[in-house]
Amino acid sequence: MYYNLEAELARKHITKTELAKQLGITLGTLSLKLNGKATLLLPEAKKIKEILNISMPLEELFDYSENKEQEKQLLSTV
Repeated sequence: MYYNLEAELARKHITKTELAKQLGITLGTLSLKLNGKATLLLPEAKKIKEILNISMPLEELFDYSENKEQEKQLLSTV
């Protein structure tokens, strides 16, 4: 899961259904790509960044860190 992407979608009030529509793919295909079961292509990643209209680097937007949620929980307890 891409936590930064999820956060940006929430901030922009864009659903995954709407994102898939704007990318020209099905919600199922988008889900496969975001869950790592299918390849997210560079042009698709750039298009997502364009749709979100953000300056965050692609590397950060699509950071796939399984420990990110655990890190947030640890930091919130300090």
